[in-house]
Amino acid sequence: MSAVHLTLRDGVAELRLDNPAKLNALTVEMLAAIDRHCDTVEGDGSVRALVLGAEGTRAFCTGADIGEWAALPPVDFVRNWVRRGHRAFDRLARLPVPTVAAIGGPAFGGGLELAACCDIRVLSPGAMLALPEASVGIVPGWSGTQRLLRLLPEAAVKEMALFGRRLSADRALALGFAAQVADDPLAAAREIAAAAAELSPRAAETAKYMIHAAAGEDRAAMTEALGSGMMAASGDRSEGIAAFRDKRKARFAGS
Repeated sequence: MSAVHLTLRDGVAELRLDNPAKLNALTVEMLAAIDRHCDTVEGDGSVRALVLGAEGTRAFCTGADIGEWAALPPVDFVRNWVRRGHRAFDRLARLPVPTVAAIGGPAFGGGLELAACCDIRVLSPGAMLALPEASVGIVPGWSGTQRLLRLLPEAAVKEMALFGRRLSADRALALGFAAQVADDPLAAAREIAAAAAELSPRAAETAKYMIHAAAGEDRAAMTEALGSGMMAASGDRSEGIAAFRDKRKARFAGS
């Protein structure tokens, strides 16, 4: 049975981590499931927003399951573990719909990096954020020193990665990493997602691409997506396709 579930209701997809016995620590299978579920969301035109949550009350996600990577040789660690995580996380970050993470407890290491992939985050009052990788002799490997740096001040990321300090929910809110602190973050995230689902999906998608292009989230792909979208709606595209099919020279009107 998968430890990551996807449900769809009223235009909102809900992606839930379900490994509470291990504090929702991420496994290879869970990374593959996240990637797979992102395929489903991206291919379903009825989805207008997504909520990322987790089962259990003890943690949102405490990062990568050490049992999955501790014995890996260096080459496999980089090629299969780090890159596999990046592939899944990048898919989530670059979904065309608005995404909200509901963080009901500690989000450490890979769990914090996963939350950073969403557009906004809602934290419980007791949620804590940390990058504890140095305590086990590794470094953040799933964008903790890259994507996270666009969402938090450099000094705050260094506090976690270099000094092992944790950020509270209130501090995360003050720094802009959290959009809201709520006693029931999942309910609040669902409410935000439901409101987003009422907005123009094309406008939201285009705005997300524009923001990501400006912020550096896969800037090249976002720029080309925007340009391709503009051309897809043009008369020149229609004429080009028609001319190709008719085996004639295109007569572009510039519309």
